[in-house]
Amino acid sequence: MNFYIVIPAHNEEKNIAQTLQSIVNQKLKPKKLVVVNDNSSDNTKQIINDFTKRFDWIQKVENKSSNAHFPGSKIINAFYAGYYTLDDKYDVICKFDADIVFEPDYLLNLKVNFENNPRLGMVAGVCYVKKQKDWALENLNRNDHIRGALKAYRKDCFLQIGKLKRSIGWDTIDELLAQYYKWEILVDETLKVKHLKPTGLNYSPDAALLQGEATYRMRLGWLLTLIIGLKRGLVTQSFMVIWSYLKGYSIAKKNNAPFIVDKAQGKYFRSYRWRGILRWIKFK
Repeated sequence: MNFYIVIPAHNEEKNIAQTLQSIVNQKLKPKKLVVVNDNSSDNTKQIINDFTKRFDWIQKVENKSSNAHFPGSKIINAFYAGYYTLDDKYDVICKFDADIVFEPDYLLNLKVNFENNPRLGMVAGVCYVKKQKDWALENLNRNDHIRGALKAYRKDCFLQIGKLKRSIGWDTIDELLAQYYKWEILVDETLKVKHLKPTGLNYSPDAALLQGEATYRMRLGWLLTLIIGLKRGLVTQSFMVIWSYLKGYSIAKKNNAPFIVDKAQGKYFRSYRWRGILRWIKFK
């Protein structure tokens, strides 16, 4: 089973050497690893160069982009800058972040999971972050959501969902589309990875505007946008986040922003979200 990996990296000099070394140390090594230096102004480029000199299956791609750290389109544009340099002889394509440290058997266990279930479209482990002296679960999502830092796709699933959307929320859209096409998704809690930089640490304050735009483009509707904004506002303890979600949605609607999914997919997305909300209410 051939694994291809693409890692976008923007100013990751503190972390990327650990990430790349953990991939080099894999028992099952990827056939190809592309590291995209995405407009870094620190020592990221030099660190990548050191690995490309030592390992012929690692290559570097330079990409120019904004310095603003928006979640979504920036990182996916960088991903494609690397992906388009690859051939199509992969069985699994991975999009990893540049601040993740993997155990040596991580890729081998992904392979086992894929081989054991032909309908498994996506699989990943779980992230742990350093809290004082211990590593604790970075519990940001339900255990049925694969983090954007750890995406691994079976080739057929990746192609059927139309690859990755150049939008904030891409790492939820891909899963919903995979399930729409009857692929299964697995979060393997036995696969623990170290996340060196907590999610969203450097995101722009304007990111919530883009989140609101994304809910419109996903055809979720105004009410679901409000509920999602309320949830995020409670987490961040910021009323402005709620307002920004609704403002982003309104701007996208006013400007007739193009939808990311078709009507049938949008209907599935809304149904999936409402089922999740009802489960949460029942649990409470």
